[in-house]
Formats: sequence, structure tokens, C-alpha cells
Amino acid sequence: EARSHDPGTLGPRRTDQFRHRAATVDRMRAAGLDAYPVAAAATPTTPLGALPPCAWEQPTRLSGVGRVRAVRDHGGVVFVRLVDGRDELQVLLDVATIGRRCLDQLTAVVDIGDLLRVNGVTGRSRAGTPSLLADGWRMEAKSLHPVPFRSFDDATARTRQRSTDLLTHPEGIDLLRQRSAVVGSLRRTLTDDGYLEVETPMLHTVHGGATARPFRTFINAYGVDLSLRIAPELHLKRLLVAGLGPVFELGRNFRNEGADATHNPEFTSLEVYRPHADYVTMRRLTERLVKEAARTVHGREVLPLPGPDALRTGLDGVELVDVSGPWPVVPVLTAVSEELGQQVSLDTDMDELLRLADAHGVAVRPDMGAGAVIEELYAALVEPRTMRPTFYTDFPVETSPLAHRHRSEPGLAERWDLVVAGMEVGTAYSELTDPLDQRARLTEQSLKAAAGDPEAMEVDEDFLLALELGMPPSGGLGVGVDRLVMLLTNTPIRSILTFPFVRPLTDHRSLSWS
Repeated sequence: EARSHDPGTLGPRRTDQFRHRAATVDRMRAAGLDAYPVAAAATPTTPLGALPPCAWEQPTRLSGVGRVRAVRDHGGVVFVRLVDGRDELQVLLDVATIGRRCLDQLTAVVDIGDLLRVNGVTGRSRAGTPSLLADGWRMEAKSLHPVPFRSFDDATARTRQRSTDLLTHPEGIDLLRQRSAVVGSLRRTLTDDGYLEVETPMLHTVHGGATARPFRTFINAYGVDLSLRIAPELHLKRLLVAGLGPVFELGRNFRNEGADATHNPEFTSLEVYRPHADYVTMRRLTERLVKEAARTVHGREVLPLPGPDALRTGLDGVELVDVSGPWPVVPVLTAVSEELGQQVSLDTDMDELLRLADAHGVAVRPDMGAGAVIEELYAALVEPRTMRPTFYTDFPVETSPLAHRHRSEPGLAERWDLVVAGMEVGTAYSELTDPLDQRARLTEQSLKAAAGDPEAMEVDEDFLLALELGMPPSGGLGVGVDRLVMLLTNTPIRSILTFPFVRPLTDHRSLSWS
């Protein structure tokens, strides 16, 4: 049914280009052409990048789809350049083959950015250019805006209009494919090792599993306050109590914080738990996981890092560094002492620790103990200066409420952080299985929450009840998948997320670039 668009239904982006293209849609419908067909194509679609070099010498029938990048009308012959990501195809439409009416319809309704299907036979133009010699075409989707293939470089606009960004910068599609390959590598390595993939709740009645500010929500049906999960840890541990181990979960977590070069309010994490294991077991597993992911992306165990041991110059001036050997394991107290140039420990006088923090511009809160101050010094002085993969181990118990106390070092916990390229990529514990000790630590956290700490955990009675049934000695691991992909591809977090968070616009007219 042919119908015209009421100007009032065109939305806020009523530029001249938009109006012209909307009118073209009306003309197409009046002529019996569908601008947005619903039926499947009669011929299977051949991806433009799947054509072998010999296709141009041996006529092959195919049906291809791409965005219109250019149209050149030479009267009886029309050339259309289609693009699909990095792949391009020249289409030649000859009046002798396709007919005058069909050719005139194409030139009357096709614009830059339209999604077009063409059917025909591979061959070459008179100039010898590989071309699809078309004998039919169909509009797959009419674009109401001209796609800005040559002029879409503003960083803010690219983030806000992610679909246009990926259309005009196909390297972004490559990154998302690499991300998928990394996730597949992680899943494959774990399932091959006998780990069971599980899913745990996203909506929590008690926020816990990590120290972070949660997103709050409310379930109307039950009149109950909820939070989006910060981490799946406590539910996964309950599965270990039930005997369902080893397990892992790849999923989304939510932390009520801002977005920057390494953070997004919602992010993907990998959490892994193995009974009858400890943090040493998980350290070995993590090294394997990262090396396998590196092999998936780069074909060998290398990471794009600044460093003197490069195999060759690689991405954006960084070097692909061989990381195939064993990775260093350094106690946190040793690393902090080396950066400070003097020995520090949990027994160091508090006034001296505060003096050192002040001297290095490290902010501390009055409620912090010695362990928390030392961890702040670590975060400011050690982590950002660590380029090669390094496991920093044995953190203070004060900052590790879910980790087992160290077997031989009082005041420390069996926990490590993996740091690469100046950022934490993963963390693991020998899990705390003593329910009385765990209750005491969560109670301490809840007192901090009551005192106004928005990141402190709450007491989760359901988790503690499960723990009181007895949880086997276990190792637990968490890896930030977004950060791992950032590391492997040497790109900022916004490039490896399909849709990074951006502040909403109040005036949507500013979205238009036509």
C-alpha cells in the first residue's frame, strides 16, 4: 500500500536530506518497490569478502549485499560501489542486460548509504576492473541519512552514534570480532579443563562479592529493594558448597561509578572457582588463560607492550613482547618497599605510613588502617609502573574480606593481583571457608557501610548459612574480560565495547550529520 509520510511523523531530524529520502520511500511504494522488504532473498547471500581471486576469471553467479558508497551514471551503464566492512565490490549495471526501466528505477531511488542487494555474474569491466555484472537488484533497506564515509571522525559523535561509527570505521568491527575470539578462547580453555559454565542472578537482595558502590532498584511485585550485582562470587561459592564444581561464569557486572579509559559502569567478567585448590592453582590457570587468548589474537604468546624485548614493532608504536616464559611473582610488601626506597610492613608505625603517603601524593582516609594505606601506596606507585605481566601477592587482610588468611604471614591474605600495562587484569584468592571468620569480616564491612562507606559489603545471611554447611578448600579467580581484550588489542575500553556508556543527550537534533 502506497502512503505518504506525514511531516509530523518524521521525528526530530528533519533535514533536507532526510525529507528527500523519506519522499523517495514514498515514491518507491507508489511504484511497487519496497524500501524495507520482509521476505528472505531467493538466492543465498555471498559475503563480499568471501570471493576468491579466481571468481573474476571464471564467471560465478552470486547475490551480494553492501552499502552504496558511490554511484556513477554513464547513461546506458551505471557503476555502483558497494562496501561491507573492509570489503568492496564494483557492480556494473548495463541497460542491455538489466533493461531501461530497471536501470532508471535504480538511479531514481538509490542514494549513498542505502543497503542494496545485487544479483549477477562475476567478471570484469571493459577497463579490466573486477565487477559483478548485474542482472537484478533489490533495496534491502533505504537509509534516511547519507552515511558519512569520509567525514565521521569526531570522537564524541563516534561514541554516541556507534552504528555509524562501525559502518564508517570497519576496524571497529575487527576489534569486536577479536573480542568474540578472546571470549571463545577463555570458554574453550575452561570447558576443556572440565569446568562447568553456570549462570547466577543479576538481581541481588544483598550487595556483596566485591567492594563497590551498587546500582539500586526496586521490584514492585514484592516491594523489595534490590541491587544489580557487583560480582557473582557469593552465589558461585554456594554452588561449591552444593558440590557443583569446578565452575565458571562469563557475565555482566554493574558498579555505580563513572566511565574512563579503563572503566565502564557495566562490564564483563570471568569468575572461576575450583574446589580443592588455592591461589597458586588459580595463578597457573590465569597464566594459561591469558597466553591462550594471546595466541588466539596474535598467533603466539605475545602482548602489545612497551619494552626492550620486542620481537617486532607492532600496534600503534608499541612492541609485541614475548610473554611465553613464567611470569614474576612479587609480594606486595616487597614491591611497595622497593618503590618507596625503604622497608615497610604492617608493623610500620602508622604515622610513618601517613608521612610516606603524603610525600607521594597518595590520599588516605582517617578510617584506614596500616593495610589499607599500604594498598593505596601499591595502587599509586606499583600498579601504574608495571608493564610486563606480574603477579603481586599476599595483600593485607584488611583489604581482602573474602580471602583466606595467609598460612604463614600474620595480617596478610592469600590473594594476588595480575597487573599488565599499568592496570589490574585479574585477581584471585585462596577462598575463605571459615564461616565464623567470614561472618566477622562481613560484619566489619557492614559497620563501615553503616558509617557511610558506599562501597562496603553487606552481611549476606544466605551466603553465610551455605558456608556454615562446609565449603571445600577452594581457589577463586576473577578476570576483567574488557581489560583483557584492551590489553590484547592495545585499544581503549570504548573501542572494545559494542556500546560504551555515554551521557544521554537532551536535544536529539544534534545527532544529525546530514
